[in-house]
Amino acid sequence: MLTGYSSRIFRAITIAAVACSAAAAAPATRPVYMANIDGPIAPATAGYISRAIDLAAERNAECLIIQMDTPGGLLDSTRTIIQKMLASPVPTVVYVAPQGASAGSAGCFITLAAHVAAMAPATNIGAAHPVSISPGGEQQKTDDTMKKKIESFAVSYIESIAARRKRNVEWAAQSVRDSASITAEKALELKVIEIIAANLQDLLAKLDGREVEGRILRTAGAQVVNIEMTASEKFLQVIWRPEVMFFLMLIAMYGLIGEISNPGAIFPGVVGAVALILLLYMSSALPVNIAGLALIGLAIALFIIDIFAASHGILTVGGVIAFVLGSLMLFNSSEPFYRLSLALVIPAAVITAAFFLFVAGAGLRAQFAPVKAGVETLIGRTVPAVSRIDRTGGKVFVDGEYWNAVGDETVEPGWPVEIVAVEGLTLKVRRCH
Repeated sequence: MLTGYSSRIFRAITIAAVACSAAAAAPATRPVYMANIDGPIAPATAGYISRAIDLAAERNAECLIIQMDTPGGLLDSTRTIIQKMLASPVPTVVYVAPQGASAGSAGCFITLAAHVAAMAPATNIGAAHPVSISPGGEQQKTDDTMKKKIESFAVSYIESIAARRKRNVEWAAQSVRDSASITAEKALELKVIEIIAANLQDLLAKLDGREVEGRILRTAGAQVVNIEMTASEKFLQVIWRPEVMFFLMLIAMYGLIGEISNPGAIFPGVVGAVALILLLYMSSALPVNIAGLALIGLAIALFIIDIFAASHGILTVGGVIAFVLGSLMLFNSSEPFYRLSLALVIPAAVITAAFFLFVAGAGLRAQFAPVKAGVETLIGRTVPAVSRIDRTGGKVFVDGEYWNAVGDETVEPGWPVEIVAVEGLTLKVRRCH
């Protein structure tokens, strides 16, 4: 009897174990959603990640993986992403990949804010010291007091994020104060991240069974759904680059000056106005240097003045120098992705100088040139009197035609007179002394 009872217990335990094993081996029923950050953190990036988190939560995703490779970006946009991640109802996983990728500056903040932080081999994280980007994304003074305030804010901010996710608070502060940067292996050792995964499938396997906010992740073999950027997000992400802003500035300049020098052309003015609006939008986010803009404005003024001044090109040379210096100083940041290269700036300066000399210059000179057709061309001409001229009338011969003429002084035939006005078909003249 006892043996039969024991046998039944053994079978029940065996069946339960098999059932548990089958459940563990069963593929995840909910999909894993995935977003991708590849490039600087910008306002378009913040909108994209916020939308991805909302979509993953709405579709009841197992988790949202954010694959990231970024040199940094705007702290204002970074804060928007972090606030959304901290409040996310769906677990977020930041995966610094592929191999050779980095989570620099703002990317370090975002990685630390994830529920699970993962990196691929041969990647790095850190260098989170704020250079010249304020918490609100506005340009700041570069004095020591302001730098200290920005640094203090960044340190306290990254410490609070690391503490919230139970990561290495000391290293997080060091990444801001000392711009510390470490490899994936070192990050795992220092408990900055939780996983090193060679690829996406490896990441899904290592995430499987991990507890996040009281929830066990089932990701092994899960379907991965990519969340693509919308057309508008892609457009805004593409234009949010210093090089694009520089080109927009040139297009706005060429278009508006071209319209002014050739009134009625319409097309240059429309293109220039659109470029100017986009330029103003971007300047509200990028750290633009006022001194750089002032030098570019000075260059334009020198180009225009040289059109009318007999400087033998000296002002144009000065304008080219001012344009190059202003372009190099245009962005108030030492971050690599804010720098304009000389290979871009010098050709742009030469083309701009040529534009003002040959295109805008021709149009402006034509507008200010003396009138060469019509009755206005008669004013100032000196011609002989054909008959006696007084206040009652007279005749002159101009350009093969006889004209009625009147004058305040009496002029005898053959005397030279100067035409001073045209009143209908009558010329008002005065005697040349």
